[in-house]
Amino acid sequence: MNAVDLKHFGLIPELLGRLPVVTYLNPLDAETLRSILTEPKNALIKQFTRLFEIEGIELKFEPAVYDFMVKKALEYKLGARGLRSICESILTDAMYELPSQKVKNFEITLEYAERKFSSSKLSMLKVA
Repeated sequence: MNAVDLKHFGLIPELLGRLPVVTYLNPLDAETLRSILTEPKNALIKQFTRLFEIEGIELKFEPAVYDFMVKKALEYKLGARGLRSICESILTDAMYELPSQKVKNFEITLEYAERKFSSSKLSMLKVA
């Protein structure tokens, strides 16, 4: 792919001139996506756990939930950026409902994650 191809796909010439190099990236594998989800200092799971802690709720995940999220990111070809959307589709309802219910502990099970993801708009994405 070169600048002419990118222009053909709709990028404006002013933007193309600012792109010094065009390159390809290999897709991330399941192991890498799972480590992105859980290991870095600011990993998504740690961010959401902290958000729940602020509300006084201890959030825990079954290990199978991580695999489910990674599987969906691969299935829908969303990559690492898609992991946030998947987490949000699973946790958004709990983030708004649990603080008012005075819940102190909440565990995300695989069944809960599957149910919330399947009822989200994200589950309607079609892989290109």
